[in-house]
Amino acid sequence: MIKKLATATAFCALMAGTVQAETIGVAMSLFDDNYLTVLRQNIQRHAGDLGVTVQMEDAQGDIARQQSQIENFVASGVDGIIVMLVDADSGQAMSRIADRAGVPLVFVNMLPANMDEFPEKQAWVGSDEEQAGELQATEMCKLMGGEGDAVILMGQLGTTGQRGRTAAVERVLQSDECKGINVLDSQSANWMRTPALDLMTNWLTSGMQPHAVFSNNDEMALGAVQALKASGISMDDVIVGGVDATQDALAALEAGDLDVTVYQSAKGQGEGALDTVLKIARGEAFEPRVAVPFELVTPENVAEYKTQN
Repeated sequence: MIKKLATATAFCALMAGTVQAETIGVAMSLFDDNYLTVLRQNIQRHAGDLGVTVQMEDAQGDIARQQSQIENFVASGVDGIIVMLVDADSGQAMSRIADRAGVPLVFVNMLPANMDEFPEKQAWVGSDEEQAGELQATEMCKLMGGEGDAVILMGQLGTTGQRGRTAAVERVLQSDECKGINVLDSQSANWMRTPALDLMTNWLTSGMQPHAVFSNNDEMALGAVQALKASGISMDDVIVGGVDATQDALAALEAGDLDVTVYQSAKGQGEGALDTVLKIARGEAFEPRVAVPFELVTPENVAEYKTQN
């Protein structure tokens, strides 16, 4: 009887260990960002559906703070880590910390710079940033008839979004169909609406009158729209494009203030990142690179995206 009881107790302890919920540390570059807020919410929602605990940390745009958060996750014994990098160039340092500790790590959204191959327990889930820039610029070029003056609002310098989207826009504008478009200036507004409003105001005050604004994301595009409207410029006279398809951007599309955006799936990236880190933690097969496609959004198909992000 005692032997049977001991065996049953051991079996129950083993089963308790196997059903214990995993804990995943999530290090976000910045909480105060519209798209990243939706991405974070999708990770949390999916974790709740799966019975997984997530610990969210805000790096507040600070690389050193984010590295410290990764170190703390490792020290606390999390089952895996998801990181949305502050800066693409910091990815290798974060990768080494997790790799040395043997903790699964998944980069979400931002692809680390110069990482052609990941360590055994690491992966990336995100979207091809150049595809976003190409979709945006190609459509805007058509709307402009391939000619006119333009400005480019860039995201935070050094991020893969800024690099990839800007490079693709510049490449499209060098094509035969779009070579009549002249870029007056390109500057960073750090992904944010107010800095973009200020930058656009400065451009207008200096005498620039762009026919188009190519923005690396929706928040900056909306800041540019505010500045243009405040200057008395009709939005019928300027083509403005963004990326992300946030709710505010979709409303601006419907209102005629924004002309183009590009849907970036926060749901696809968030769920994909969590699914991938859990596969690695459980020793299951996984893809080291998972690309979630971008999709062009215009006034003609905006209704299809109103419940997506």
